[in-house]
Amino acid sequence: MARTPAPTGPLPRIVVLGAGFAGHTAAKALLRKLKGRARVIVIDQLDHFLYLPLLPEVAVGTLEPRRVAVPLARSLKGAEIVLGEVTTIDVENRSVSWRDPEGGAGTQAYDHLVIAAGSVNKLLPVPGVAAYAHGFRGLPEALYLRDHMIRQIELAATAADPAERASRCTFVVVGAGYTGTEVAAQAASFTAELAKAHPRLRDTPVRWLLLDLAPRVLPELDERLSRTADRVLRERGVEVRTGQSVEEALPTCVRLTTGEEVPTHTLIWCVGVRPDPLVEDMGLPTDRGRLVVGTDLSVPGHPEILACGDVAAVPDVTRPGSVTAMTAQHATRQGTLAARNVAAALGVGSPRSYEHHDLGFVVELGGTDAAANPLGIPLSGFPAAAVTRGYHLLSMPGNRIRVAADWLLDAVVGRQAVQLGVVRGVHVPLETVPHDVS
Repeated sequence: MARTPAPTGPLPRIVVLGAGFAGHTAAKALLRKLKGRARVIVIDQLDHFLYLPLLPEVAVGTLEPRRVAVPLARSLKGAEIVLGEVTTIDVENRSVSWRDPEGGAGTQAYDHLVIAAGSVNKLLPVPGVAAYAHGFRGLPEALYLRDHMIRQIELAATAADPAERASRCTFVVVGAGYTGTEVAAQAASFTAELAKAHPRLRDTPVRWLLLDLAPRVLPELDERLSRTADRVLRERGVEVRTGQSVEEALPTCVRLTTGEEVPTHTLIWCVGVRPDPLVEDMGLPTDRGRLVVGTDLSVPGHPEILACGDVAAVPDVTRPGSVTAMTAQHATRQGTLAARNVAAALGVGSPRSYEHHDLGFVVELGGTDAAANPLGIPLSGFPAAAVTRGYHLLSMPGNRIRVAADWLLDAVVGRQAVQLGVVRGVHVPLETVPHDVS
């Protein structure tokens, strides 16, 4: 990466696009390293950092929504926070344009740009999915799903038709990766608990299906974690259907690739994510939608631009010929490196290349169940749950005491199961533009 002397005139402008794991980490590290020697400008659609791994616990009422939302004004003191959706990145003129939530627009010039725009839902071209399924990528989706599950159980309890009761008590999750597995495991326990409060549902089982074309749940993780998660899912009554998926979604049922029709009013789409399409319009080389960068995270030919996290195709030096996976672990560490290398370009510290060996993974399954392999040591049950919750508390940039308090209250007094009605289905649609997944 090109090295430039420390500024003697106006402060250099460092613009960070996105405040997720990569962007938030980069901005915080820049503030710490540069100590006022540069303007750090963060542009994001949200005014908070969202701790996505705990979103399933919001959906089942274990955590209150604000527990997983850390205000940027508090966690990034000293940064200029711009609330808006980036519309254009002008590489030649070194500027970024955005649109704010109320229709206003703005442009910001930069001397250094860190692109950490993250990812969006991956929508496969399956008929009916865009109309009848809901994703799980943010607080609105989690709040909607919580209300929806409670509503289905309550409507089932008052339905006169046994077939309607059964369909409303049937929930289908597509995608057995991190999100789908955690949602199915925790929501299965939640809805079973809801149903116990309704005597008319005593003879109507609450049914959950977890579908994935992969041969096992959590296909991207160690098989031992997969086996633990699979066992917990089945113990909670979840029907794990590997090697199959949804062929068509209809208003009151889904048709599977096996030809089977499953009556249901709930289709949760957790197939995965794809890089934010913003980078595809920059006119720079991409790899399957991710911006091509070097091991120092800089864009070839544009040393002033760095990319990290889900939006960057970072060479994985531990696996030659491949790029790093789209995980929070990589995003966080790449954000730290991006800050280091930008600071080095301004004369503070020295640059480095990205190399990271996985330290292990944690999968929160609710209650005293989890799957974890810290430093390669496989754990399950209560030890895994303790490690998982400890990891989340350490990883969060704020709200730790509030999260721990909610966990304690859930263990002691349980949770309230009421519809809040703050998010309607029309406000959390899946994107409708199909894309090439080859």
